[in-house]
Amino acid sequence: LKDIITSGIIPVVRLDTIFRQGLMSQIIVNSHRINQGIMPEIPENDSGEYRFISEEDPEKVLAEIIRQVTQELPVKHGLDPLWDVQVLSPMHKGILGVENLNRNLQQALNPEGRPYRRGNMEFRIGDKVMQTRNNYELEVFNGDIGYLMDINEKEGSFQVGYDDRIVLYSSSEADDLVIAYATTIHKAQGSEYTCVIVPVHTQHYVMLARNLLYTAVTRGKRLVLTI
Repeated sequence: LKDIITSGIIPVVRLDTIFRQGLMSQIIVNSHRINQGIMPEIPENDSGEYRFISEEDPEKVLAEIIRQVTQELPVKHGLDPLWDVQVLSPMHKGILGVENLNRNLQQALNPEGRPYRRGNMEFRIGDKVMQTRNNYELEVFNGDIGYLMDINEKEGSFQVGYDDRIVLYSSSEADDLVIAYATTIHKAQGSEYTCVIVPVHTQHYVMLARNLLYTAVTRGKRLVLTI
């Protein structure tokens, strides 16, 4: 695709108008700076739409993410920790990978949910979940986010609420669901969230490229927090 675009032979249209945020939004200004290889502009005080917290220790980064989701963002900014905030990580593995983030965020946000073990993943009633591939029969699509309303443990079927409708998953269809308090930046492509939290750490050095960080930052509509 890149070769076709750069050949100059095939007509190409470049989309350069931003609709998700205002044109002078700090999120947009900094996303362009990231693309150009320039350090983002960091507000001196804890204000604005783009924020940066400096922390080297991955365990402390994890603790700060939990604090932001459960305390800072709901109390100071009135954000719903479940539906307004999305944690985006470059990778699945590691202390700051999606799998560990989801385990910790699940415990912090849904400690009392009735558990159900499915493979290597523990679901709980009330969890935030994501559909991972298109299912045209159920009319749910890759990246759709809902909440787990009920589980029939005998049949292994799931009941998931999406906006204004409820979808019943058979046991096999439920294989396409994952816990979604945190997700990968790649999986978030094409989606938007009120607030995103992005851990940027050397644990993920193999993935840390400008285009990946740009994708993460531009998912946020109102607030972006990089740690």
